[in-house]
Amino acid sequence: MFSRPYQLKLPLEIGHIIPDDDCVRLLGQFVEELDLRDLYSTYSKVKENQVSPRQMLKIMLYAYHEGNFSSRGIEKSCRRDINYMYLLEGRSAPDHATIARFRSIHFAEVAEKYLAMSVSYLMELGEISGKEIFIDGTKIEANANKYTFVWKKSVTKNQAKLLAKMASLVQECVETYGLRKIWHGQVKEKHLEKVIRQLYRIKEEEGIEFVHGSGKRKTQLQRHVEELEEGVAHLKEYSEKLSILGERNSYSKTDPDATFMRMKEDAMLNGQLKPAYNLQLGVDSGYISWLTLSPRPTDTMTLIPFLKGMESSLRHRYSVVVADAGYESEENYSFLEDRRMTAVIKPANYEISKTRKYKKDISRKENMPYDLEGDFYTCINGCKLENCGTKKRRTASGYIREETIYRCDDCLGCPHKSECIKGRNWKIPEDERFKELSVSRKFERQRKECLDRIVSDEGVQLRVNRSIQAEGAFALWKEDQKFRQFLCRGQANVYAESVLMAMAQNIGNLHRRIQAGRLGHHLYEVNA
Repeated sequence: MFSRPYQLKLPLEIGHIIPDDDCVRLLGQFVEELDLRDLYSTYSKVKENQVSPRQMLKIMLYAYHEGNFSSRGIEKSCRRDINYMYLLEGRSAPDHATIARFRSIHFAEVAEKYLAMSVSYLMELGEISGKEIFIDGTKIEANANKYTFVWKKSVTKNQAKLLAKMASLVQECVETYGLRKIWHGQVKEKHLEKVIRQLYRIKEEEGIEFVHGSGKRKTQLQRHVEELEEGVAHLKEYSEKLSILGERNSYSKTDPDATFMRMKEDAMLNGQLKPAYNLQLGVDSGYISWLTLSPRPTDTMTLIPFLKGMESSLRHRYSVVVADAGYESEENYSFLEDRRMTAVIKPANYEISKTRKYKKDISRKENMPYDLEGDFYTCINGCKLENCGTKKRRTASGYIREETIYRCDDCLGCPHKSECIKGRNWKIPEDERFKELSVSRKFERQRKECLDRIVSDEGVQLRVNRSIQAEGAFALWKEDQKFRQFLCRGQANVYAESVLMAMAQNIGNLHRRIQAGRLGHHLYEVNA
């Protein structure tokens, strides 16, 4: 009627069950090669009977390699999965709180060091070339609620309104109670606090009692004091929000380090902004050699901080930087030139410049003949746009860009005026509109050199490899591992989570190459 009970027989050594070519063995060996003294220093004391930091690191890396990111899911796997038991080396499975503390408290302090250490180890194995690095970025949603946004424009607008209201209230108090004016110009938070102290002094001198509750009538002095105190509280709140915002335009109340960005995954198809981090990856020979997190939604201003962090942490230095059109700017070109690094960056107008509409646009300087000796452009009507001097512009990052201004003073009665002069010039009267060009000679030279580079045979190969390696790294994160949202909060914890993901992916790539016999392969060849 019932099946007979049976006894499960396991060998004394769990490792006998695991195949010799399993990835878990390579992962354990990889971690053993790392110097873990910095990780152990984050613990005040390591007990003998608990899971050691070395074993915890192995468990976390294997969990991220398997797409298991939840601390409770990792705890469950440690109790049931034989590969996790093999890494535990006979120790009891850690609970989810221990796993979460390891990730956010201990490993977060040394994540950057161990990413650099693992990359150096791959370099010693000959798996990383150390010459070309392929850089790309993607936005990954933060672990924050969608409707907890704080907008900088809204905060500054409400702050200005409140200051104007408080200024009129303070003026009313000065006239009513004959207070001494203790400020000049705009009323600030410290002035309000001084006025409140003066009003409390009047309260004590006249013996006025402040009342609370229903059925009790407040005096005018009490109403003024309460309004001022409420205004001070709101001003402190606005100041705190502006301090958290810094140079950003928004942040989330749930995760103040996350910035609201427009994501590719738009379920409602209305361009809704979500709290996210801009993850920047540098890939070399298929391995992630460096990564950073940026609060900026665009990639242009993330390249220089990425390269500076990489130079200060990695032992080797890259000579070729390959990136897409989102990284093109004069500042980035100049930074790479100063570092004597070769830029292989696709110009932002590369694709559109091949279209018929672009080539027939008479308003663009690229379609106007340029006289090098006379230093002037010639428009389609045969008029000259002559050099009117230079102008310096400061970018959002503080970089000073020098531009040469070319202007045509003979645009009256031109039959091509509507096609040549575009933009917001419709606000200017017809007889005052003149064609003007702003040209950065330095940027034009840099763009032309980079264009010649990317259309060469070597440049084509590097562009193809950027698509395969950098985009392929994100494909493993988002599609294979389904890593679409961070589990931790705070930039330090999110960075630690990203490093665990990168190290696990590198170990997985190393294991696949060993199995396929493709060790030492750096660049993919271009098909004829």
